[in-house]
Amino acid sequence: MGRDKALLELGGRPLIALVADKLAAVAAEIIIAADDVAAYTPFADRVVPDQFPGVGTLGGIHAGLAAARHDLVLVVGCDMPFLQPAVMARFAAAAAGFDVAILRRGRWVEPMHAAYRRTCLPAIEESIRAGDRRVISFFDAVRVRYLAPAEIADLDPELRSFMNINTPQDWQDALDALGE
Repeated sequence: MGRDKALLELGGRPLIALVADKLAAVAAEIIIAADDVAAYTPFADRVVPDQFPGVGTLGGIHAGLAAARHDLVLVVGCDMPFLQPAVMARFAAAAAGFDVAILRRGRWVEPMHAAYRRTCLPAIEESIRAGDRRVISFFDAVRVRYLAPAEIADLDPELRSFMNINTPQDWQDALDALGE
């Protein structure tokens, strides 16, 4: 995108604020993993830097899990304007008896819209230390519950909750969807 997409405004509010507000409907605390703590402080209960800098998404998930006060953590991207709290609640419920609850569409999973337990921390750290940055790198070491799109179709039939903003075209699509 060429700029911090979390701070792009949609409906007069930064994306990160929209996402945080939606998560607050189903989460006891909002934690943002980011290197620029000051920029994100207004949008969360706590902002934490990565303990493993330069590792990408996996490092951010690790930082959030490590900082969390609760065993189960809902992880989402900062750029998901159509996130639905009911869908996140479904993922939390699906995590009962599992370390991860995540959507799988064919071979693809949605790691930035999932529920993770703090029990994943040792496996994540092992993957990071082994040089594997893929979010799914530790899945073989934990109990994963894969949800099919049909399991959330009643809440989000078009899977709009999983739309994120990665390109200028994605941004335009989001603006068009909201009539901006």
